[in-house]
Order: sequence, then C-alpha cells, then structure tokens
Amino acid sequence: MDKEAFVIAQFSSAKIGDDGAVIGEWVYSKDIFAEHSHFRREWMSLAQIARKSLLVNISDAIAMNAKPRYALIGVTIPSNFTKNELKSLSSSFLKECNNWGVELIGGDTTSGKNLVISITIISQTQNPLWRKGMKDGDLIAHTGNVGESLKGLKTLLRGGEIGKNSRFISPILRADFVYKAAPFMSAGMDISDGIGKDLSRLCKINNLGVSFTCKLSKEQLCSGEEYEMLFSFHPRHLAKLRSISKKT
Repeated sequence: MDKEAFVIAQFSSAKIGDDGAVIGEWVYSKDIFAEHSHFRREWMSLAQIARKSLLVNISDAIAMNAKPRYALIGVTIPSNFTKNELKSLSSSFLKECNNWGVELIGGDTTSGKNLVISITIISQTQNPLWRKGMKDGDLIAHTGNVGESLKGLKTLLRGGEIGKNSRFISPILRADFVYKAAPFMSAGMDISDGIGKDLSRLCKINNLGVSFTCKLSKEQLCSGEEYEMLFSFHPRHLAKLRSISKKT
C-alpha cells in the first residue's frame, strides 16, 4: 500500500498535489528529513544534514517556478546533543538560508531519540508551474545526469564512503535554468522519488501516457533524491530550451 497516497487522499483541498500549495502569489511547501529514513548520522556531518534538509525543500519552490523567501524550521533534537552540535546545525541552516536569500522566521524544537528536521518554505511567484498542464504531443525531458544519488546510497549502505560533493550528500538545484525556462514548460516537478515514479505521477495527473525515445537504466529510473527537474513542453520550444540549458 502506498501510505503517502492514502494519507493525502484523506484530505480534500484542491491545493494539495503539487510541489507546493499556491495561495495568491505565495507558495507553501514542506518536507521532513528524518534520521534512518533519509540519512544516517555516520554518513554525513550535521552541517551537511542541515544543508541538504534545506535544499530539498528549496527544490520544491524552484519546481513551482517560485523564489524562496522565508523558512520555518522544526527540529527533533536527540537528548545527547551538545551545544557544539546544536551550533553546527543552526550555523548551517543560517548559511544556506543566506545563500538563497531566505529569511528564517521561526519554527519549533522538541526532544526525541532521532534527529528529525521539518522545514516549511514560503516562496513567491507570479507564474506558478504546475504538475497539471502537459498536453498530448508534448516532449518530456529532465535536467542533469540522474542515477548518481542511488549509486551513492548503495555505496553508503555497503559501508563505503562517498565524496562531500556527491549527489546524495549535496544536491544540485537548477534554479537558473528553471526560472528562465518555465515560460516554455507546460508542466513540471522535481525528481525526489526517481524518474520512474515521478513520471508516472506526472502522467496520471494529466491522464496521459509516455513513449520513451531514449533508453534509461533501472538505476536512472529508480534513483531518488536527485532533485533535478522533470518537465514537459511543446516540441516548438525544444531549441529554445536547449539554448537556455547551455547558458545555465
């Protein structure tokens, strides 16, 4: 059973179903980054954990063609954390917020067994990019090279080590491309659960199927936490989008 889909189905708001909920010019999005579900503390430093937790949330804003403005951060803090560990987390949050021009305006903390980070990003857009909008005959593409996040995860699960710049530890967000290319896209979302699963979501919401023009490996289809952009567009925009991608 897809528990996430089951829980979402219990709520009827029409604003649910995209990477963020759009209210006027504001977009609200939230993700949880939990120890033993998304990371192990022996894999990443606390600074890396804080940075990635923020990036995966900012990715949702970018996917909606929205610019992140504010953040609310909730943290479940293990009881054995020291002041230095807390400082490492908070310093990394602030540094990444500053990098993206995001103001940290509040949140909450509680004590627990595992480290859990819950972030709400409030972003702003005049022209949101929705998951719904793909048309029959559109082309579908994605940014970047996918598959590296899953490779990194498999290495870590085997007890190996990966570099600090590996995709699993340090996602690459395509903000420059998306903000320039969004006017030429008909639908889009970020790749958080793998191309296979996220593409099926895009097709389902638009009541369309897909025919592959290139062969993707199982690793490429199943690699989650890529945070590349998956999007559709009319074929007449192909040259323009290629030009934007080369520049960004």
